[in-house]
Amino acid sequence: MPKRKAAIAVGGVAALGAAAFLLPMANASQNGASGDTSAAGPKVLKASDASDLASQLQKLLGDALAGSYYDSNSKQLVVNLVSGDNNVILQAKKAGAAVRQVQNSTAELQAAAKTLKAKATVPGTAWALDPKTNKVVVTADSSVTGAKWDRVESTVKGLGSDMATLKKSAGKFTTKVSGGDAIFSQVQNGNVRCSLGFNVKAKDGSPAFLTAGHCGVAAKDWSDSQNGQPIATVDQATFPASDFSLVKYNDAQTQAPSEVNAGNGQTVQITQAQDATVGETVFRMGSTTGLHNGQVTGLDATVNFQSETDPGGVDTVNGLIQTNVCAEAGDSGGSLFTQDGGAVGLTSGGSGDCTAGGETFFQPVTAALQATGATLGDGGAGAGAGAGAGDQAGGDAVGGSADPSASAGDQAGAGDQSGAGAGAGDQSGAGAGAGAGDQSGATADPSATAGDQSGAGQSGNGQAGTGEQSGNGEQSGNGNQSGNGAGNGSSSTESH
Repeated sequence: MPKRKAAIAVGGVAALGAAAFLLPMANASQNGASGDTSAAGPKVLKASDASDLASQLQKLLGDALAGSYYDSNSKQLVVNLVSGDNNVILQAKKAGAAVRQVQNSTAELQAAAKTLKAKATVPGTAWALDPKTNKVVVTADSSVTGAKWDRVESTVKGLGSDMATLKKSAGKFTTKVSGGDAIFSQVQNGNVRCSLGFNVKAKDGSPAFLTAGHCGVAAKDWSDSQNGQPIATVDQATFPASDFSLVKYNDAQTQAPSEVNAGNGQTVQITQAQDATVGETVFRMGSTTGLHNGQVTGLDATVNFQSETDPGGVDTVNGLIQTNVCAEAGDSGGSLFTQDGGAVGLTSGGSGDCTAGGETFFQPVTAALQATGATLGDGGAGAGAGAGAGDQAGGDAVGGSADPSASAGDQAGAGDQSGAGAGAGDQSGAGAGAGAGDQSGATADPSATAGDQSGAGQSGNGQAGTGEQSGNGEQSGNGNQSGNGAGNGSSSTESH
């Protein structure tokens, strides 16, 4: 295959208005940031700098620190302290953080999470540490009813209202495949579709990429087009417990640039991996739904997915990042990143969609890199857009204006994906669902519209095929697909 096709750049589908909104802000510093560590008061910080400061204070203050979050309005890092020691408070303030006293320590919140694990591990539940409320926030999806709901509710009440809260999610927690260019694998029951996360260098120096663990467990060989020849092979895959895979390119000379392809010829260089900070704005790329943004709402989240292999089982994933960013089927494994080039997460799963909204959980990139021994870095500068992002209907999306107020129009954004046609539909295993087309929320700029993204396998009215998926997430129908614009009614793609 051509070398350009092998160089998959992350995030091949983007709404043009969103890309125009994002890129001018990349690498921009906030006014008023100061390197003066002698000033005993909160400093104005970029979110990435706030994340770095939070890590430093965790080492400095130890158990006295009960979490922190980024206040996007004041652009300050707020730290929770359980110690009233004036020396501890002074150290936090001198470092540049805003300080507040809280009741629950991190150890106490983690103990509450262990109680939930022991007593409330049922499919469709999730919990995360929320530093803004200094509590564990428990979420139950629409499948948690009857005795299951009573079990979760009584466990939360037993922890006390000052320690934990319970809320309902309208959707259903499912694993997703998300974030970047579409990747495909042929398996016994059809095709599996996921998204590429971030290009990396494996421990042995070979080019590779990260994606979701449940994708790597589902299939071993991956292609950049449906029914295409494999270009990469799973080297390591972890799911459940964690949710990441390291996939090595078969050609050791593959150019694998460390960048996010934001569409319309624009890219964001990925320069570092960083931990998430509650309150910061993050961006997600998906091969189904394009570019979306939102905020980090919780850390160290646990999600209990209904097992896809055991009808009565639970797939529990720990240590995730919780956000209010939407995602849909086909988005799993894709990239969560910051506007200044920080790699934050890989799409794992969640509930809702990009029409009604929802919540999505992400595997931290830092943990995936540490476990696999891979590193972020430019494996091939100048490789340009890769498979999936390339061959975009003559090279340009229709109506390709960079004006944030312009519609993205009829994008062939997913590129010449040999009739991928994996519609957004419903999430894997969730049954019938609506198509992802005409999503007003598909860009970071509310004035821009995602339009009919043919790259996501959508027909002119925004539906993929029939707009329905079977209960196991396999797509049926013959909707207009990217590539030749016509689907193959006999094929099926399971989107994660």
